[in-house]
Amino acid sequence: MGWTDSGTGGRVAGFPGLELLKQKDNRVKTVNLLGLVALVAGVCAAAPGGAATLKIGDAAPPLRTGKWLQGEPVAGFDDQHVYVVEFWAAWNPLCRAPIPYLSEISQKFKAQGVIVIGQDVAERDESAAAAFLKEWGGQLTYRVALDDKSQNTNGAMAVTWMLAAGQSGLPTVFVVNRHGRIAWIGPPQALPEAVLQQILDDQFDVAGYARKFEQQQQEQALRLALFQNLDQFLMAKNWSAAEAAVTEIEKTVPETERYRLSVARLRILVGRQELARACQLAKATSDAHTENANLQNDLAWYLSTAKGLEAEQCMLAEEIAGRANSAARGKNPEILDTLARLQFLSGQTNEAVANEQIAVAVAPETTRKYYQSCLTNLVRGKLPKGGE
Repeated sequence: MGWTDSGTGGRVAGFPGLELLKQKDNRVKTVNLLGLVALVAGVCAAAPGGAATLKIGDAAPPLRTGKWLQGEPVAGFDDQHVYVVEFWAAWNPLCRAPIPYLSEISQKFKAQGVIVIGQDVAERDESAAAAFLKEWGGQLTYRVALDDKSQNTNGAMAVTWMLAAGQSGLPTVFVVNRHGRIAWIGPPQALPEAVLQQILDDQFDVAGYARKFEQQQQEQALRLALFQNLDQFLMAKNWSAAEAAVTEIEKTVPETERYRLSVARLRILVGRQELARACQLAKATSDAHTENANLQNDLAWYLSTAKGLEAEQCMLAEEIAGRANSAARGKNPEILDTLARLQFLSGQTNEAVANEQIAVAVAPETTRKYYQSCLTNLVRGKLPKGGE
């Protein structure tokens, strides 16, 4: 079972991809082609291949959880509550962003009968989930459970919920109404409070949403094929074919979302060594989206790995990385690593080492070793290896 990120982070191909990959620099890149498709369609990423057997309006499968790590265990669904079941994993950095929103929902709607459950799935090391909770402390206020892997190594909840519903993107939310039926599926932060309130009031048109959801899934499958082609062309460094694929994808994406394709276009320009045009594109995109930390970071990273980057171009990339770091409030290790790389390239070795030290300090245990190796190289006056 392949799990992906239901979001737009990551650096490989400039888009989220189908599996976790490692670049030559040994840095774990979370890649998921499905992320942008999900964002544009307003639904969660569908698993490739196989029709979903669990759909909107169906009775929710039983809760077959493993150990409860936080909060009072929930044995099953009743007609007194609405349940928001979020599927997540500690290794996935995109599962961090929804925590404040889910915690807010948990507190705001508690009196009305909403129960939020953070269902850990696809965990490589289940001890990481407990460490994750400890890291967040009291900021994560809802229930959390591990999956039950006693009879299936993939996990009972992963199989009977996510796989059955044709979902592979993490994080993903299922909302179960007072009738024990699935009323909504999608990324956590795409769940409007107004919709949750309608579900609580039993006023939500589940059948109407089911039809809309099914149509979105079909449209998404078509887009997915285009993104898969783009990913293959980029990985093969077939820049002409990749450019044609981006142009084709643009026809299917709302104009307001097309800026997200800028990272793929930047990758193509860098691959072609058209650095002046690459910098022009990066600057325009960065200026228009100063608060989008992941986008800023992707722009800066691809510029940082370009061959023959001139001083002025390096300065621009460093400025963009600085914007990313400010937007992330200096707490994202990937962004700090990008910034450190560019500072080193511009001769600011002390500043580079200082930021890489922070990256090591804030990195989760699963990726800390990589940032430590980068820090060791910087201290030795050696630039860490970049992506292709």
